[in-house]
Amino acid sequence: MKYNPNEIDAKWQKYWAENQTFAAKNNSERPKHYVLDMFPYPSGAGLHVGHPLGYIASDVYSRFKRHQGFNVLHPMGYDSFGLPAEQYAIQTGQRPEDTTRVNIDGGVDKEGKQIAGYRKQLDKIGFSFDWAREVRTSNPDYYKHTQWIFIQLFNSWYNKDSDKAEDISTLTAIFEKEGNANVNAVSDDNIQSFSSSEWNAFSKDEQEKILLQYRLTYLAETEVNWCPGLGTVLANDEIVNGVSERGGFPVIRKKMTQWSMRISAYAERLLQGLNDIDWSESIKESQRNWIGKSVGAMVSFNVKNHNEVIDVFTTRPDTIFGVTFMTLAPEHDLVAKITTTEQKAAVEAYIEKTSKRSERERMADVKTISGVFTGAYAEHPFTKEAIPVWIGDYVLAGYGTGAVMAVPCGDERDYAFANFFKGQNGMPEIKNIFANVDISEAAYGSKDNVEIANSDFLNGLNYKQATKKAIGKLEEIGQGTGKTNYRLRDAVFSRQRYWGEPFPVYYVNGLPKMIAAEHLPIILPEVEKYLPTEDGLPPLGNAAVWAWDTNQNKVVNTDLVDNVSIFPLELNTMPGWAGSSWYWMRYMDAHNDGEFASKETLKYWESVDLYIGGSEHATGHLLYSRFWNKFLKDKGFAPTEEPFKKLINQGMILGTSAFVYRVHGVIESDPNEGFSILNSDMPTLFITKSIYDKIKKGDEDEKEKVKEFYLNQIKSAFPNIYINLGNLEISEIHADVSMVNSSDELDIEKFKEWREYYANAEFLKEENGKYIVGREVEKMSKSKYNVVTPDDICAEYGADTLRLYEMFLGPLEQAKPWNTAGISGVFGFLKKLWRLYFDDNGLIVNNDEPTKDNLKSLHKTIKKVAEDIENFSFNTSVSQFMICVNELSSQNCHSRAILEPLAIVISPYAPHIAEELWSQLGHTTSISEVAFPVFEEKHLVESEKEYPVSFNGKMRFTIKLPLDLTAAQIEEIIMKDERTQKQLEGRTPNKVIIVPGKIINLVG
Repeated sequence: MKYNPNEIDAKWQKYWAENQTFAAKNNSERPKHYVLDMFPYPSGAGLHVGHPLGYIASDVYSRFKRHQGFNVLHPMGYDSFGLPAEQYAIQTGQRPEDTTRVNIDGGVDKEGKQIAGYRKQLDKIGFSFDWAREVRTSNPDYYKHTQWIFIQLFNSWYNKDSDKAEDISTLTAIFEKEGNANVNAVSDDNIQSFSSSEWNAFSKDEQEKILLQYRLTYLAETEVNWCPGLGTVLANDEIVNGVSERGGFPVIRKKMTQWSMRISAYAERLLQGLNDIDWSESIKESQRNWIGKSVGAMVSFNVKNHNEVIDVFTTRPDTIFGVTFMTLAPEHDLVAKITTTEQKAAVEAYIEKTSKRSERERMADVKTISGVFTGAYAEHPFTKEAIPVWIGDYVLAGYGTGAVMAVPCGDERDYAFANFFKGQNGMPEIKNIFANVDISEAAYGSKDNVEIANSDFLNGLNYKQATKKAIGKLEEIGQGTGKTNYRLRDAVFSRQRYWGEPFPVYYVNGLPKMIAAEHLPIILPEVEKYLPTEDGLPPLGNAAVWAWDTNQNKVVNTDLVDNVSIFPLELNTMPGWAGSSWYWMRYMDAHNDGEFASKETLKYWESVDLYIGGSEHATGHLLYSRFWNKFLKDKGFAPTEEPFKKLINQGMILGTSAFVYRVHGVIESDPNEGFSILNSDMPTLFITKSIYDKIKKGDEDEKEKVKEFYLNQIKSAFPNIYINLGNLEISEIHADVSMVNSSDELDIEKFKEWREYYANAEFLKEENGKYIVGREVEKMSKSKYNVVTPDDICAEYGADTLRLYEMFLGPLEQAKPWNTAGISGVFGFLKKLWRLYFDDNGLIVNNDEPTKDNLKSLHKTIKKVAEDIENFSFNTSVSQFMICVNELSSQNCHSRAILEPLAIVISPYAPHIAEELWSQLGHTTSISEVAFPVFEEKHLVESEKEYPVSFNGKMRFTIKLPLDLTAAQIEEIIMKDERTQKQLEGRTPNKVIIVPGKIINLVG
């Protein structure tokens, strides 16, 4: 009976689907275990073999937990809102919901392109997902709950006294009774104080404007990364080297009124929560740095000849007498107010230039020094001396207060800035406030061994003493206070895009109003085009039906807006991370229409026990989801403070790219002929790798040969023109790996058909007539043509081969190269496993009593695999399977007592073949629910020892003896052995050295 993986895969995938084998129960007597993968964005490109790595690992773990008796929740869905679908819609005119659906379910898109479909691709790999719980963030039945959570955030404020979010009604109750003087809240800065009588006298609109300064989601004018080419705001992680990651469009800094989330309210809890979760230290450190807790003081500097004040947060108030200038972010509100007439042109030009650099670029660029003097001066709080105010792009408006008190003697960046502008108007000499420290070459940034000097009442004090005293004096004069600050900023929550969750918001008198929960979802409307409107409004400005009727409580035609009973709806949409910030809870109760999940279900599943995904989400998704979970905990919905107990970051699978080497030359033709050759008309020549390597190493003879061949090729194409060839250049060009065999030989005919302009290309080959490509391991990517699809592997070798091979490649958390050549070895192992159970005539499993060696091989494997799965060392499990099957094969083992448990042990990794073996052994239920075999130590305890027997230190033969023999018994057996008598030749040894279980040595 032959092993046929395609038939077996199809049979069991159908069985699992029809029987809902992996459906989790929301109420079970079994202990629960929740295993979650970061869900994918469904692009048209589909899966490549790098994508399933984490999914296979989580699947192995999920199946193992089922064998251990757990009620396992292992769901899957799609993060289906996003910019790529919208950009594709703009380019092709297709509706994003249509392309997203085809990308998930498969089919043919509007351009006739055949899309495999994520769902079909995932099913082919045999995952134990509970597909009944599938979510798609772009479905209205999902995002109605995202909209509901947004409303809860809007209707909440953060009470510092209770250290949690509370309903906004508790805040208005305080305002009504006592005003806001004693309210300890996370809020906007510089909120005006008011009494209860003043509050009660305010109009409803005035009250709403004040409440917006306290709400956890609020409207504010914010500095954003505006991308004109895409017509939207981008997050920092969507920008690379100052341009959009998608499309490479320029990005500028711009002020816009945006919805923001007050994540900063949770900074300390986000920081402290890291101590309670089992995550890698590198991810925790990334989050700690992003949150950026620092302790210091807030200092107020009055601006001379103005009523303005510059507030600065500093971690070094001990250095306040070393301030020689101040630097504001170019976007700071005060810049326009305090800049002098003489400096206005220079300042405006600098601001314009800076707006084209992203925050990330400015933060990363520590070498470039730039800035402009505003002409204004601040006043030192103690000495009252004038301090020049500059602007510089190394200061960011969103960090701290957007202002720096520059102390060049104690800060490297301030030191560099001061020296760069040394001698210019507005840049004083650097002051040294450290005793016995030389700052002639560099700043002294350490807090250790500091003795403050030239600092009035701080002279002679160390860092701690001076800090405490400086803060005290600042508080005495009302120009400062001690403060803990966080780098973490409130998250911009608006996007000027179409393909995202609509806000459940309409506007009355320019103020936001929430649509009642019973009228959700507010469904994304149809639009004719997905670009911003001609007057710059977001794409929803194109919607013909996008206004809220407060009488009928429904969306109506936009032209009916009368601002009496029909009002405009919000035109922005939510960012991609909105839906992914709570999706793990929806899986718990995916079909609950009334609420995002019932309290009973949330209480049962609590939180995710194991989360697997990429480390690139460290400061995005993982931070936002922790924030939303903590908020929902405050409001009595989420049962736990943290959403993900344990996090594993899988490494990247790298592709082995293929390169061909194209020759270029600088053409020198007779200028009198008035003829130029276009690049597109040039003949195409590719040289094989060995020739390329020689030229790269400086082989001039080889270079001249290629040059001569190429010149003749050009002359053949342009016979009537004088041509000379100048410098020879060679480009490395990616070739599709599907056209290259395992010996690195390019299929030239396929390559010529691949691109029209390669059809007539010439190839300089190896001596054996082959064209050999270059190879390089790099990120697997469609753009590098090094993608291997799992579909191809499954079709040729079966899903179990793919699963085992991906786990075998190396440790889960490390990056590892893909090499298709290794696949056949894993496939061979599965065929060898099959032959333990079957020969050409059918099943050969018997009821023979297993031998000690049989049991030893099995129980070694049970122990190793169970330990490996718990430790996520999946690659070493696969090695153990191979060792076990080799041993059982050499032992000629076909015993049911060994092969039944072996099928169970291997089933988390290779479930299809395991199910088939289990069925052929006579079982009628799925192997997935069978208890994992119990490891028995006794089968690994050695009863015999193969002793080396030595004569005068030289080993002459070996003998197997029971381990429970005494030294005297061993000596008796050895002395009677004929091999011993032969070695002694009648002599009596002077000494017999025996260490039971170790050595036997006869001396003399």
